[in-house]
Amino acid sequence: MNIDEIKNDFPLLKNRNIAYLDSGATTQKPKQVIDAIKDFYENFNANPHRGAYSLSMEATEKYEDTRSKIAKFINTRHSHEIIFTKNASEALNLIAYSYGMENAKNEDKIVLSIMEHHSNLVPWQKVSKVTGAKLEYMYINKDFEISDEEIESKITDNTKIVAITHVSNVLGTINDVKKIIKYAHKKGAVVVLDASQSIPHMKIDVQDLDCDFLVFSGHKMLAPLGIGVLYGKKEILNKMTPFLMGGDMIEYVYEQETTFAPLPNKFEAGTQNVEGVIGLGSAIDYIEKIGYDKIQEIENEVVFYAIEELKKLDFIDLYLTPNLNNHSSVISFNIKGVHPHDVASILDSEGVCVRSRKPLCTATFKIYGNRFNM
Repeated sequence: MNIDEIKNDFPLLKNRNIAYLDSGATTQKPKQVIDAIKDFYENFNANPHRGAYSLSMEATEKYEDTRSKIAKFINTRHSHEIIFTKNASEALNLIAYSYGMENAKNEDKIVLSIMEHHSNLVPWQKVSKVTGAKLEYMYINKDFEISDEEIESKITDNTKIVAITHVSNVLGTINDVKKIIKYAHKKGAVVVLDASQSIPHMKIDVQDLDCDFLVFSGHKMLAPLGIGVLYGKKEILNKMTPFLMGGDMIEYVYEQETTFAPLPNKFEAGTQNVEGVIGLGSAIDYIEKIGYDKIQEIENEVVFYAIEELKKLDFIDLYLTPNLNNHSSVISFNIKGVHPHDVASILDSEGVCVRSRKPLCTATFKIYGNRFNM
C-alpha cells in the first residue's frame, strides 16, 4: 500500500480538506475499523459473559478473540494477561492503586522520567503521598535523552517501582527502555512501561522487553476512543486486588465478603466497551496488513522531510534528539515571539491541524528542569 491508498481508507480525510497532524493526541479511523464497529452493532450486539443464549456467546467470542489477538500482537505468554481499560490513563491508575498502594512503603523510591505524560506522573504522586515513598525523576541531557549515568544514579537498591514512557509525547525521544528495564530488575524494581506513543509506530514484544506492566490507548493506534489495554505479568496480576468492583469480576458474593473471578475478569468490572474492543481488533488487523516496516518507511520519509524544511526557517526553534534514529514522529517546535495558540489558529485557517502547548522554551521546560507542561 502506498500513502495515497492508505489516506483513501480514512473517511474523515476524504470528507474534510485538511492536513491532520495531531495523531499523537488521537488518530483518525480507517473505514475498516468503522465498518467492524457497525457490523458488531448490526449483527452481534449483546453483553459478553452474561448470557447463555447464542447471541451473547457470539459477542463473548468476538470480545475474547480480540484479547487473544492483542496477546499475540505484543507477544504475551497468556491471553489473560491482557486487561481491557478505557484508556492508558485508567490502566496506569489501576497499576498505581492496585499495585503501588499495596507495595510501595516508607523509604522506598518510585522513579519516573521527567518526560512522563501526566497520566504516568500524577498517580505516582498520589501513591508517594499516601505510602511515604520518595518520588524521584530521571532528567534529560542537552540531547533530550536519559543518560546511563542518570539511570544508574536514580534507580537504586531502594527503588520499588520505575515508570517510564517508551516514546515521549512531547519530544519524540525513543527511550532505551530495554536497558532501563534490565537495570531496574537488577535493583529489584518493577517496571511500568507507557507504550501509548510507541505502539502505533513500532513492534512491541513484552517478553523481549521483560516489562512487568505495559499500557497503551487504542485511539492513538487507529482504534475507537474509550478503549485501552493493560498488560501485566500473570504472577503479579494474581497478587493484586481489583481497582474497581462490579459485575462480571465476582466469583462468589456473601453478605460480608466476596471472592473475585480469576484473570482477566478480576479487573474488568461492569459492562465493557465491547464495540471499542472490536474496533481495536480491527485496527490491529489494519496495522499488520500494512506492516511496521512500511509504516516506518512512510513515517521516516515524511518526518525527515519536515525536519529538514523546518531547519531552514531561522525563526523556529526545534526540540529534537541529534540522532534521528532515536526519534519518533513527534516534531516539537517553537516560533520565536509568537504564542503557540496563535500559531495553531493561523495554521488551522489554512486547514492544518496541530497540537499547541505553552512554549517549550519557557520555564515549563528546561534541559534539567523539573516539569513539563502537557
